[in-house]
Amino acid sequence: MIDVPSASPRPIRCGKEGIDIRTPTIDEVIAAIPTWAGRAVDAEPIAAGLTNANWKVTVDGTPHFVRIPGAATDLLAVDRANERHNTRAAATAGVGPAVLHELPQWDVFVLAWVEARTMSIEALGGPGIPSRVAEALRQLHAGPRFRDDFDMFRTTERYLRVVDERAITIPAGYRTRLDRLPRIEAALGVHPLPTVPCYNDLLAENYLDDGKRLWLVDYEYSGNNDPTFELGNTCQEQGWDEARIRELCAAYFGEASDALLARMRLQMIMSDVGWTLWAAIQAAISTIDYDFFGWAEERWARAQAAIDGPDFEDWLAAVAS
Repeated sequence: MIDVPSASPRPIRCGKEGIDIRTPTIDEVIAAIPTWAGRAVDAEPIAAGLTNANWKVTVDGTPHFVRIPGAATDLLAVDRANERHNTRAAATAGVGPAVLHELPQWDVFVLAWVEARTMSIEALGGPGIPSRVAEALRQLHAGPRFRDDFDMFRTTERYLRVVDERAITIPAGYRTRLDRLPRIEAALGVHPLPTVPCYNDLLAENYLDDGKRLWLVDYEYSGNNDPTFELGNTCQEQGWDEARIRELCAAYFGEASDALLARMRLQMIMSDVGWTLWAAIQAAISTIDYDFFGWAEERWARAQAAIDGPDFEDWLAAVAS
């Protein structure tokens, strides 16, 4: 799961504006920041991330976080300009670290270092965590709007086009359940919630705990979205049980009604439906030594079980009632 760049730059890729963008080495990044010239600089890779290369760069004793994007992430529906805008917005909201430097020619940015523990599924299983998560998410959601919207139904359609264009293998049985997605979307659309700036990809490791509050880092898939997707995605990524799902819902909304819980459950399905394809595409394009396809199969098995389960029709009815 470690993505450490090679000693030489990766091949050139073309950005939206037709400008050649290549993945630089950490030495090139350091040299491109004028205020670091002539200072004592030390760089060490951070063993984290499934897409990008992350570095801790210490300048005259002050640590910084440097993110260098991975190659071909446009296939994963990552818009780097949107990410940079939203990273600044999250910093303004007080949930993300401050942006100190940007190198848009490489889609690289430097963030203030946060002295905090990188969370894990085990760490997020501790007592009181759902309330702390709800507090962090409410703060993000009350902050500045993000540049673009995020809709997992449209993202899933985009991923399916990539899968078809590149003949990428996806888990067995996936297409046989696609007729359920319009039903989920229609039910969620009966009483839509106002969209808010959402993170949308709440893996445990994207939370940092400084002992006082939770931070969120890595805004690749951020966008304005239904807040119940955010809540459902968190529950799904951490594998939370019914009690914790209810606790998070109540902490965020002030209640855990049947309709809100059903909405979260349907969004949990959509989280797995979309990120299943993300993992399948990663299995085809990523150079990281990680079993992405195994991850895709695990996610699809969970989504399929929920779609075929005895509560699916009740969730649809509860959301639309």
